[in-house]
Amino acid sequence: MASVHIVAVSPLENCSINELVPPIAESFKINVRALSSPVVDASFAFDISRNQFSSTLLLSALTEKFSTSADKILGITSADLFVPVLTYVFGEAQFNGRSAIVSTYRLHESFYGLNENVQLTKSRIVKEAIHELGHTFGLPHCQDYLCVMHSSTGVEEIDLKTKQFCSICERLLEKKIKLVDSSTNTSGL
Repeated sequence: MASVHIVAVSPLENCSINELVPPIAESFKINVRALSSPVVDASFAFDISRNQFSSTLLLSALTEKFSTSADKILGITSADLFVPVLTYVFGEAQFNGRSAIVSTYRLHESFYGLNENVQLTKSRIVKEAIHELGHTFGLPHCQDYLCVMHSSTGVEEIDLKTKQFCSICERLLEKKIKLVDSSTNTSGL
């Protein structure tokens, strides 16, 4: 059966990776495990000119560090992430690959000068984690604004979508997971 390991990427503040296990396991119907303690230090990916961390460098580090750990690796960090062509990203994934990362940095209401809403922040983190892991299984962005695979350029769009896959993405995901399962279960004979 396909598996996901969730790992903390320091810095990580005000987020329990253990709380992500049930919703991810439910969404993907696969084995999910949270690994204890920060296992990747993001400091090497810091870009001083942007005062942010390169999500692409962190993805490479996750893939390298956990090359035999699980089928998929999800890193969670409170570092502010970027890719060169965008001001910021909530997360990034290797499309049809092994690794994904989600930043909680811009998912908190306090980032926008509002009173903190713990439940709303947790909901956003779950949706973005499921979204980025969906990309690792080869799911593209979806046009259905309620689907978790809909692209989000702001927290308002995250809040509008559900943590569920639409029926089209659900069917595609089932096929992709079967492919991962079949490649994992080959005995090499």
